[in-house]
Amino acid sequence: MNGDLPPGLRSLWERLDRPEPEPRPGLSQARIVAAAVEAADAEGLEAVSMAKLADRLGYTPMSLYRYVKSKNELLLMMLDAVAAVPAELGEPAGDWRTGLERWSAAQWRMLRAHAWIVHLPITGPPVTPNQLAWTEHALAALRGTGLAEADKVEVVLLVANYLHATARLAAEVGQAARDESVAAYSTLLARLVDARRFPALRAAIDAGAYAYPAELPPEERRLDYGFGLARILDGVEALIQERGAAT
Repeated sequence: MNGDLPPGLRSLWERLDRPEPEPRPGLSQARIVAAAVEAADAEGLEAVSMAKLADRLGYTPMSLYRYVKSKNELLLMMLDAVAAVPAELGEPAGDWRTGLERWSAAQWRMLRAHAWIVHLPITGPPVTPNQLAWTEHALAALRGTGLAEADKVEVVLLVANYLHATARLAAEVGQAARDESVAAYSTLLARLVDARRFPALRAAIDAGAYAYPAELPPEERRLDYGFGLARILDGVEALIQERGAAT
């Protein structure tokens, strides 16, 4: 099967069937991927190019192409490298909701630690080993709910897409606020919105709906996923009850 996969994806899957080689001095695929992740974490995806990475590593761009065939292949390898599933997700959760909450918290930490993930120009469903490991853990959390397998897959896609979209919004709002915090957006709204043109929005602003508690440190005043996730899981709980009643 691996022979039918694109080169970059084939390389990722072949690692599962053989031990990791001992690290050697000099250039290697692992070293290139690690440098790319470090650059993206510090400066965003704009810092990831073969020319910039070659300069960072002290080699020529052509040297890198011996280990990575294209930038798209490199991006796929970067994603798999940072998507290692934390060991805590292998521990019993007690119930499906706790399991999905723990899974979501781990996903959120990964997305916020590597904000460039939400800007990757990679489309399609999960296909790398670590991506599929995340899917496996989420589906396993729904074991015993009575949901059909198709329902479980839809739930996992819904939660994953919600976290991805919220993380992207958080990253973009943070950029727009020049890294101060999303609180800058609240201040700007208060200046722009008048009650005559936007009465409902003005009422929400005056009620503090866009503000943060005064005791919350500025660096923590940012978008979070908790409210939306709770509403999604409430819906999943209703679906489980509905499916159970039907059977």
